[in-house]
Order: sequence, then structure tokens, then C-alpha cells
Amino acid sequence: MSALTLAATSSELPHWGGVRVPESLIDNPLVQEWDTPYATPPFDRIQLSDYEPAFDFAIAVNRAEIESIVNNPEPATFDNTIVAMERSGELLGRISGVFYNLLEADSSDEMQEIAMRISPKLTALSNDISLNPQLFARVKSVYDDKKLKLSSIEDRKLLENTYKSFARSGAALNDADKELYRQYTTELSQLTLQFGQNALAATNAFTYNITDAALVEELPDFVKESLAAEAKARGQEGWTVTLQAPSYVPFMTYSSQRDIKEKLYRAYNSRALGGEFDNTENIKRITELRMRIANLLGYKCYADYVLEDRMAESSKAVNKFLDELLRPTKEYAEKDYRTVAEYAHSKGLEGDLMPWDWSYFNEKYKEEKYAINDEQIKPYLKLDNVKQGVFMLANRLYGLTFTPNTDIAVYHPDVTAYDVKDADGKMLAVLYLDFFPRASKRAGAWMTEFRGMKTVDGKEQRPLVSLVMNFTKPTESTPSLLTFDEFNTFLHEFGHSLHGMLATGKYESLNGTSVYRDFVELPSQIMENWATEKEYLDLWAVHYLTGEKIPAELVDKIIAAKNYLAAYFHIRQLSFGLTDMAWHSLTEPYTGSVEEFERKAMAPTQITPLVEGTSMCPAFTHIFSGGYAAGYYGYKWAEVLAADAFSYFKKEGIFNTEVSGKFRRELLEKGSHEHPMKLYVRFRGHKPQTKALIEQMGLK
Repeated sequence: MSALTLAATSSELPHWGGVRVPESLIDNPLVQEWDTPYATPPFDRIQLSDYEPAFDFAIAVNRAEIESIVNNPEPATFDNTIVAMERSGELLGRISGVFYNLLEADSSDEMQEIAMRISPKLTALSNDISLNPQLFARVKSVYDDKKLKLSSIEDRKLLENTYKSFARSGAALNDADKELYRQYTTELSQLTLQFGQNALAATNAFTYNITDAALVEELPDFVKESLAAEAKARGQEGWTVTLQAPSYVPFMTYSSQRDIKEKLYRAYNSRALGGEFDNTENIKRITELRMRIANLLGYKCYADYVLEDRMAESSKAVNKFLDELLRPTKEYAEKDYRTVAEYAHSKGLEGDLMPWDWSYFNEKYKEEKYAINDEQIKPYLKLDNVKQGVFMLANRLYGLTFTPNTDIAVYHPDVTAYDVKDADGKMLAVLYLDFFPRASKRAGAWMTEFRGMKTVDGKEQRPLVSLVMNFTKPTESTPSLLTFDEFNTFLHEFGHSLHGMLATGKYESLNGTSVYRDFVELPSQIMENWATEKEYLDLWAVHYLTGEKIPAELVDKIIAAKNYLAAYFHIRQLSFGLTDMAWHSLTEPYTGSVEEFERKAMAPTQITPLVEGTSMCPAFTHIFSGGYAAGYYGYKWAEVLAADAFSYFKKEGIFNTEVSGKFRRELLEKGSHEHPMKLYVRFRGHKPQTKALIEQMGLK
């Protein structure tokens, strides 16, 4: 492991792994020893100007570490090669953990410029390591050693993963193909970064300001207050709608102003489709580069390359899975659409029910048929109460406690840090919570880590986990009150955090959420099931003004309303999975229209009328700048796992500690120590089946 050795005298300079820290970096907090609680990042001391020189130094340190492994005169062994590689790059990982997480959560133009400059350097480093023939020879000699006996499952898995990582990163290519691999991956890293920046910029570029009070009179107070606050912050009069979800979604849901909503819908669904932040050419080039990389490595298409290392194992299996979920459910989704359309026409809508009409009439229909709307639910979902309710659930299931720690520096005033301890008082993790939207934060919600979990010489390094959301902000008169969907999102992302915080094991690359993409959503999606369990809600969900418990009939209505459109939203998710698979199953570069490609890919799931001039792909960051390329199906895959797994809790009790203990031991703690299907079957006793999800949606 690399370590920062502090100078014994003032004449000596500290060093990392044998590489001296230059005098110019002595005061750079990113390369100093962190004398902070639990060695947390000193956000209050880090300046933008610190990142680039720290990255350059950390890259040099990592190169020196790799050279030390390559030039070791001793024969290659598991410890001096495989473990040494796993332990290398600590400084670089630490700096990257800070920079890239903040690039998503609290970015700036300058940070994005730094990212663009750093990206090719990191790609070059990665390629120099994975394409180093001497290093690969050492790894291969250990992998091929028939006499090597590794008693630990983790050790065997690390060896297998290390060898496969080299093989899947071009180590066995000839020199000419290695050079092509370098070119492709370098360009790809730049383009995926640019894609995400364009999507964020396009989201922030559009706003719609309303100055006529009559146009917002019908909106709930929480929506009007939020839009007014947005306008005020921008120095505008009246009310301003943005394309950020907490602004866009409520307006589309509660406003009857069809012309305004059409403009908003078209803007939202054409983000980065042409114009200043156009991503269409980026999509074509990204998919071409991925295809060419896969071809170099011996695969017909990128999906085949990716899925070899997933639970699903092949594109054929994924397409079969998506079809198994599509065929028996599409008719129910079409019925959902007809139900809302007929209702809309009964209320005077002329012509087709268009996508910008959907949320409004869906909400009205729910109110009328189920006598429920977000306004009825939100008072019981005050953010502070929800947070305590989520913490309480973790305590009931796993014995965890969460205590705010104001001594831990945070990267933004909105962020709070918590000490997370086990039932026996053992320190498990630091959890950072970042709830509200801002221009410097990308859309959506996610869990990430500033540092993962590992064990070295019997000493654990516990993880630093962050949850980043974009929830409805409090106003001058009302606290932050969550919609039911936002509550679901909190539970979902918190499930990811449990996967990270409860990790055990020796190797960071095998722990926590470092698992197959189609498995990583199980710990998150299973948590959503508690959102409608009255036994759980009764413990904390009270009206923020009266203290009244959430009524049982309201919970029943939530469940009924949720189920009535389950098929529609299910098909919508399948459409994203099919689109992802279509882009990443290409065997020739695509040069046509992105809109046409998307339309064809989504055709089997198309229910609502098509809208010319719109396309979701140019802002589909999950697959074009995130880690879900050829993997978006994983959300539905994990839904099947979660539905099957939660049925175990339902049978034994939603707070049953024997079941939760088993879930923790066999799934949350194990990371990727073993194949996830083995871990799942060990927990559940059988393989999951798609019918579990279909039945959970109430579709027989």
C-alpha cells in the first residue's frame, strides 16, 4: 500500500510510495496526510487550483508503483504482483474520489475544464498499465501457476478479476491493435465526459418565466412558492420553471396550461438535440468507438463484450429477459394509457392525449378515482421525518445508528455528515447527505463513495459514502415536503449506501457496490418496498403540522394508485433498456438520425403519440456518460430480484432480523467476493423468476 511518510526533520520532504512530494505541493491538502475525523477529505481546505498539480503528482506516483512491480527481481507471486497492484494507486484514488464526485455534485466551468485536461492523462495511465506486456506477463504467470493454492475466496476472485481485467483491456493485443485501443479509449473518455457536460448545460440553459398570476393560480402553494423562489434567485419577476426535476415535474403535473407545457416538454425532451450543446454526433461516435473497442477484443458488438461480465452473461439472455417482461404486460400498459385518455376526453380534452398532457390528467384521474394526490401525501413526508424514518429502518433491520458530526468538513453548506455505527458501537462509515438541487449539481439522484472499504494487515479502512439527491427545497413558509416518488428515491439510494457501508473484506475492488451492474440495483430496489408498509410508516410518518399518523386508507390509496399505472411505467423502463441494447448491439457505425434510431428501437414499447423533434438519447447520461452502457436492463433485472427477495420478508415479517441478517451476510457484506447468483441463491434458496415482478405489479 502507498503511504504518506511525514518528514522526520524539516530538511526532509514527505513522500508517497517512495516518490518525494515536490516542494510546490507541500501545502496542497490533497497530498497531505488528512488529520481529520476518520481521515475524511478536508473540503474546507481544498482549492480548485490544488487539483491539477495533485493529479499530476498522483499519476507519477502510480507509475512508479507499477514500475516497482514490473522491475521486481523476484518471480511473480500473488502477493508481489496481484495484491501489490490492488494496493497501488491509493493517492490517485483518493484525489479522484474527491474531484469526480464534486464534479457531479458541486461543479463549475473551471472544474469541467480541469476534467477535460485530466481525462487524457488518466486514460493514458490506464492504458499504459493494462497494455504493459511485462506487467501482463507477471499477472499471467501467477494466473497460470497450477501449483498456486489460494485458500481464500477473495484471493481467488481477485486473481481472476485481475487477469480478466488485463485481457479485457487489450493486454493480449498485438502492438498495432494496442495503439488503436489507446486511440479509441482516449477519445472515448473525452467524448463521454463532454456528453455529460453538454446534457447538464442544456438542462440549465432553458427556463420559462411566467409573470401573469392567472397562469399559476391553480398550482399548489408548494409549487408556486418554489417557482417564485427560483424567479427571485434569478432576479426575475413572477414564477420561473426550469428543467430540473423538482421544478419541471410539479408544473407538468399540476398546470392545465397546455401551450406552456408543450413548450416545456419539447425543451426537456430535446435537451442536447442540436443547438449549442448538441450531443447527437457524440452519440454516434461514442457507440462507434465502443463497437471498435469490442471488435478489437474479439467481440461482435459492445453489448457482447459488456455482458460477458454480468449476471445475464449474453445479449441473447438480455433480449429474452426484456421480451419476457414486455409480451405479457404491454396490453396492460396500453389499457393504462386508454384509461387516462378517455378520462381526459371526458374532461374536454380535444384530440390525442399528448405526452405533455399525461401527468396532469393522470394526477386528476388519481384524485378522482383514488381520491389521492401529492398534496395529501406530502404533509406526512417532511424531509426531516423521512430521514429519521429511513435511519430507523436501517436500525430495525441492521442495528445501525446515525449521528450528525459537525467536526467533519463538507463540500457545500447543504451537506450534512453522519457517523454510522453498528449495533455494538463499531464505526462503520461516514455518510454524507446532499438533498437539494442547484445549478452546480447534475440532475437525478445517486450514491457514491469518497473512499471504499478495505482491510490491510488486519486494519479496516471504513467507507466514506455520499447520497446526492434533488429534492423539493423548503420555502420561506414551508419545510421540505417530499412527494411519494421522492421518498421512494431516498429509500432507493439509501439501499445503495447500505451496500457500501456494510461492506467487509480485504480488497476495495471487490467490496461494496463494486459488483455486476445487473446486481448492484438489488440492495437499492428492495428498499422501495417498505415505502408502502403501514407497519413501518406508523413508526415515523406523521403530519408535519398536526402530528397525526398517516391514515391507513391513505396508504391503501397510494398502493392502489401506484399499481394502476405500474404497467405503463414498467413498459417505459423497458423502452430505455431496448434503446440501450440497440445502440450497443451495433455491428457497423451508425450515421443516420438519432431520432429515427431511437424511434425504431422504442417501437415495440411505443404507447403515447410520437412527438417530432424530440429524443431522450442526447440527454441519456446513464448510458452515454455513466456506467450503464449495455446495462440499463439491469434496473428491471434487479426489480425481479428485489420482488422475489422482498417476498421472503413479507412471509417472515418486514422487520424480521433473521431474514435481514441473512440479507446482510450473504449479499450486502459480500460485494463481489463470489458470483452474485451464488450469493442470491444462498440467501433466497432459489433463482429469481420474472413472474415475481409481474405478480407484484398486480398483473396476473
